[in-house]
Amino acid sequence: MIIALLNQKGGVGKTTLATHLAGEFAFAGRTVVVIDADPQGSALDWAQIRAHSALPRRFGVMGLARETVHQEVPELAKTVDDIVIDGPPRVTALARSAILAAEVVLIPVQPSPYDVWASAEVVSLVAEALIFKPTLRAVFVVNRAVVRTVIGREVRSAVVPHGLPVLQCGVSQRVVFAESAATGRLVREIDPHSAATREIAALASELSERFR
Repeated sequence: MIIALLNQKGGVGKTTLATHLAGEFAFAGRTVVVIDADPQGSALDWAQIRAHSALPRRFGVMGLARETVHQEVPELAKTVDDIVIDGPPRVTALARSAILAAEVVLIPVQPSPYDVWASAEVVSLVAEALIFKPTLRAVFVVNRAVVRTVIGREVRSAVVPHGLPVLQCGVSQRVVFAESAATGRLVREIDPHSAATREIAALASELSERFR
């Protein structure tokens, strides 16, 4: 499976979801590579922190912030089970290339009207890509929802006009994700029994069941 995480708005948690989905797939026994197609290189930074902490290598992370992602990914896909692309935060030729490289486009959206509005441009890019790649599939995922509020549920209704489905599983705003980013660890490694670990596992499971 080749998943690309994209949204026009930065700060929606693309890198956190990309690394944690890769981790879940790896824990399930699959070989995985994360492609950091974001010029900011956040996934590469996370991997470097992890390496400096001498943590075990669960999956590969490689930088590929070039407009040729769609040309290079097919060869890489022959060598691994899953590829997770951490896409750029703006609608550019690089974003178009990441979409064309993917089998599934995952659009993280926070419970904010700004995120919903910004996602419209990614939806337009997906519609363009479908002309060339009719097998492409795309879904929203609610990310960074505030625990025990209705806002996360309301955003599901807000994205309906975009015409794409929303995954049943979402991910909440939790302090442990900040710890994960700072230490290069996955939430499963920090606390395997935490609510965050359960949410990530459920999200990975839903994606696998829906798109494999």
